[in-house]
Amino acid sequence: MQLAVDEGDRRPGGWYNDGMDPTPPPPQQLTLLRATVRASKVPKRAPVPAASLPVARVAVDVPLAHLDRPFDYVVTEAFDESAVPGCRVRVRFAGQRVDGYLLERAARSDHEGRLGAIERVLSAEVVLRADVARLCRRVADRYAGTFADVVRLAVPQRHAREEQAERLAVDLPPPPPPDDSLWRGQPGGAELIRRLRSGHIPRACSIPDPGSDWPALLAQAVAATSASGRGSIVCLPDARDVARMDAALIPVLGHGRHVVLTAALGPQARYRAFLAAARGQVKVVLGTRAAAFAPVHDLGLLAMWDDGDDLFAEPRAPYPHTREVLLLRAHDCGAGVLLASWARSCEAQALVEAGWCTDLAVATTSRRAAAPPVRVAGPTGVAARDPGAGTRLPAEAQRLLREAAGAGPVLVSVPRSGYRPALACQDCRAPARCRSCAGPLGQAHVDAVPRCRWCGRDASPWSCSECGGTRLRAPVVGERRTAEEIGRAVTGVPIRSSGGDRVLDFVDASPQIVVATPGAEPVAEGGYVAALLLDIAATLWRPDLRTAEEALRRWSQVVALVRTGPAGGRVLVVGDPALPALQALVRADPVGFAERELADRATARLPPAVRLATVTGPRAEVASLPAEAWPSAAEVLGPVNLDDETARLVLRTVKSSGAQLADSLRVMAASRSSRKLAPLRIQVDPHDLG
Repeated sequence: MQLAVDEGDRRPGGWYNDGMDPTPPPPQQLTLLRATVRASKVPKRAPVPAASLPVARVAVDVPLAHLDRPFDYVVTEAFDESAVPGCRVRVRFAGQRVDGYLLERAARSDHEGRLGAIERVLSAEVVLRADVARLCRRVADRYAGTFADVVRLAVPQRHAREEQAERLAVDLPPPPPPDDSLWRGQPGGAELIRRLRSGHIPRACSIPDPGSDWPALLAQAVAATSASGRGSIVCLPDARDVARMDAALIPVLGHGRHVVLTAALGPQARYRAFLAAARGQVKVVLGTRAAAFAPVHDLGLLAMWDDGDDLFAEPRAPYPHTREVLLLRAHDCGAGVLLASWARSCEAQALVEAGWCTDLAVATTSRRAAAPPVRVAGPTGVAARDPGAGTRLPAEAQRLLREAAGAGPVLVSVPRSGYRPALACQDCRAPARCRSCAGPLGQAHVDAVPRCRWCGRDASPWSCSECGGTRLRAPVVGERRTAEEIGRAVTGVPIRSSGGDRVLDFVDASPQIVVATPGAEPVAEGGYVAALLLDIAATLWRPDLRTAEEALRRWSQVVALVRTGPAGGRVLVVGDPALPALQALVRADPVGFAERELADRATARLPPAVRLATVTGPRAEVASLPAEAWPSAAEVLGPVNLDDETARLVLRTVKSSGAQLADSLRVMAASRSSRKLAPLRIQVDPHDLG
């Protein structure tokens, strides 16, 4: 150790004088200096590989397209036992420490250079089984994405406390005997349950009979699969449907035999449910989109309710659809498939026409006899006889509300939430826009000042930029404004609203009128006495491939909540009776509509008749994509400018060349990634083509 000496004391007469001055030094505080020890270079000891299978193939968490492949690492002796396939590991990659998943262990590597070693096994818990890893790879290839992006959808974030928590064995009572009573009345239902119970893998598309309890139907199918010793996954659009399905499973399976897997659970509860399935503690998982990847053992059934709902379209790259994920998984693991809904999507109809799925829909005549009758009140041919027919709430609709509300709950469906979500000039009908940001104006209640829905600024006083008018009208009316209008037309009946941030799950059988938006309709005890559908034109205004299909799907859900025709249920629609989707609703013919829609798409060469992909990005980047990058069978449409900065290129090919198109998109993305160019948005068979 060295002692620091104050250089200021190196002066004559000072205490530091090389020992020549006998004068004792004054008391001083000595400063200690840390000894500078030069560490000798010790050769770094090379890691000792494990005696058996010393090479680990790791999928690193790096979503770069040109690095979308496993990399080999050395498994050292220290991690020989904990480094199991499917566990989380940490490795050094491109000079950084990154996490990844150990896919498999091998005896040797094809890499000729020196391999790095796994730095840490984050957990020996198997969270990515081999079958789920294969599914992630298939989904990435199908949608021209990367394995890392798909795994993030499949495996939830780790919660170490849940992994370390001790799970006490619970002795569950034997499950109730399987019941197929509800399926006996469905066409082919008894055969479906028999095959599931005997260990077969049936594939079916079902439209339940009017008045059926769809959660109970799916629960009986799951119970039949469980009776064969196999597992099931049930995917549903939202948390409200998950709650109904959860309640239906308990009576047929008993407590503790299934788990719910949704993002709304929170990180810890979601990871707990995930681990229960991964460890084989439960064999039934129900949930939303992510449940399609659940690590259920011995899969026997993959079920899905309302596959046409846009909530099943993943909003994150590579944008897979839950239905396609389930179909890929069924093909890989040999599981049965059950797609059920009140309406029939074009994709489901394509599976039926291809012979891949059995059609379990009841005949149209039988369905029409059981369904509540649907009448249409529109301005065409009626306005002359009925002065109120041309208004938003015609006289026939007011009579229905007055008569039916006295006998029980009545449902009124409107397409928009809020009060007046959009405003326009009363004189010239031009949309009312904000002076600051050009955003649309809306009104929260009758006395509220018009406010911009984008920037939130008040727009009072307002004047039209087109004609100078100062009066506003509401071309679109929300459910709260509709409730006010009904309250003035029908008195003495409670009126409730369900939509936006105020959603009702259930209403009793007392006389009341419920105004709800699509997807927010509460279930009524014993079913609704009647239903009224308003603003049909607003439902169909969006120029999109699925507009008519989506409209019929939403209307069919409303009709399904009404009591059957023999029980006195009835439905009134205010709109144009010539609309094809509305005609299908009146005829109770969802299958016929799906057949015609699929035929029209085949003629127009649109999905699902063809494979289609879009590439969206900056104009210059999209325009510079070489034409030779695409397969020779692909038809190139565009690019089309979407706005001042963005353009879109559409690629279309026959379904047999779909894999080749996806491969070319992946090669293009990898090439751009390797050159450090900005990524483009690639979507294969996008759900929304508007």
